[in-house]
Amino acid sequence: MKTSSTSLPDAGTGGGTRRRVDVAQLAREYGIVIALVVIVVALSFLNPYFLTVQNISNIFLQISINGLLAIGMTFVMLAGGIDLSVGSVLAAAGIVAAGLVSGDDGHGPIVGILAGLGMGALLGAVNGGLVAYLRVPAFVATLGMLSTARGITEVYSGGMPIPDLADGFIDMGQGRFLGITIPVWIYLLCVVISVIVTRTTRFGRYVYAVGGNARSAVTSGINTKLIVFATFVISGVLAGLAGMILTARTTSGLPQAGIGYELDAIAAVVIGGTSLSGGVGTMIGSLFGALIIGVINNGLDLMGISSFYQHIIKGVIIVGAVLFDANARREQR
Repeated sequence: MKTSSTSLPDAGTGGGTRRRVDVAQLAREYGIVIALVVIVVALSFLNPYFLTVQNISNIFLQISINGLLAIGMTFVMLAGGIDLSVGSVLAAAGIVAAGLVSGDDGHGPIVGILAGLGMGALLGAVNGGLVAYLRVPAFVATLGMLSTARGITEVYSGGMPIPDLADGFIDMGQGRFLGITIPVWIYLLCVVISVIVTRTTRFGRYVYAVGGNARSAVTSGINTKLIVFATFVISGVLAGLAGMILTARTTSGLPQAGIGYELDAIAAVVIGGTSLSGGVGTMIGSLFGALIIGVINNGLDLMGISSFYQHIIKGVIIVGAVLFDANARREQR
């Protein structure tokens, strides 16, 4: 009897532990989806316009730019880095493309698009070279590029907007296909490609390996420098693509474009579950993170809340996500 009475609490405790583990696992796997649903429901009650078709379309259009930046940021952070320059790279690529397709003597949209992508790739390559081969900390290298790329933008444009863009180029930001705006199609295509790359390719596995444990990756024969370099180039190209979409949407190249965009991109990625330490995260998580940031921005705008408070809210969200990640890592140990 004594033995039996002792075993019953043990069994009960074990069952309770399993239930707690299951709930924790559920929260880790679907917490971001639940959070998005809760935010959407709350905002729909606070503003009747929020769930209209037009507003939902606006949300997806608005997140397309931050979503592209978040994809590039995810690659960089999975490999253990960070890119603070994406907003300035966006502006530089957009202004260069605008300069080439502006006016009656401007080039065709293809030339502008290739130039914008090339500018993004070049600036991303500089970041990657500094971090991977010269061993400059990513924070320092990309902070320097944030200022440098912004300066390039202002010098190229003379500090003035570049208007009168070619119609074919403007279609990149304002055109529609099957009733959905082109920027949303571009973003969704990039999401699909990035998911395939990270889940099914050798490069994707190497990115996770480098971010998880760079020394072990070197021992395994992975060219860690090349992988880190490539992630920054990818981030630069996607920032350049986002810059051209923004330029096409506003119908002019703006030297002040992209200011503060790096904050939203980082917020989307960390909310989506990508660790600042590298090696942990998914592109789908970053997609939902971008959706949450976009929904919050849109909802607060509809309620007439000042952008000053929006910055505070996003800052709190970033800190909370980082604390959650740190706590999760401690529990895994």
